[in-house]
Amino acid sequence: MTLQEFEQLTERIRQKMLMLAGRFENATRQSVEAEDVVQESLVTLWRLAESGYPIRNAEALAVKIVKNTCVTYYRKRRIDAQPLGGADYGGGMSASALTDNDDMAKIEVRLLADLTPSQRMLLKMRNDDGLSLDEIATVTGKPKASIKTTISVARKQMLDKLKRML
Repeated sequence: MTLQEFEQLTERIRQKMLMLAGRFENATRQSVEAEDVVQESLVTLWRLAESGYPIRNAEALAVKIVKNTCVTYYRKRRIDAQPLGGADYGGGMSASALTDNDDMAKIEVRLLADLTPSQRMLLKMRNDDGLSLDEIATVTGKPKASIKTTISVARKQMLDKLKRML
């Protein structure tokens, strides 16, 4: 399909695609930007045409792509909107998840209490901030091997304390 053929097709079926996306929005009561759905669908159609995909009926394929794009939007929004667990108690978390988070925070405070400030700082950098050993070494100016050992000892101490708590 040439660019000119694609532009002609787009002019011919664009309104139909917009109406289809609008009907989807009404049927699902989801706010979907019909123009975005159409644009994404046309990009997909163009990519298929450029890749050599055999297109027998471009209009039918465009309609199918619009439907699939709408379903993808719907599924994504449903997954994003569902709470973690049972009933929703504000903030998008269930009461069970809130309780679990609270318990984990209390346990973490107790486990960290016996560590040295240096151990706590290095664990925070590694676990909470997600820094690599090289990045921590750059920030702190300490040797990488020393950081690795300190973190390892701190984790072992925390594990031993956790076992005693249980």
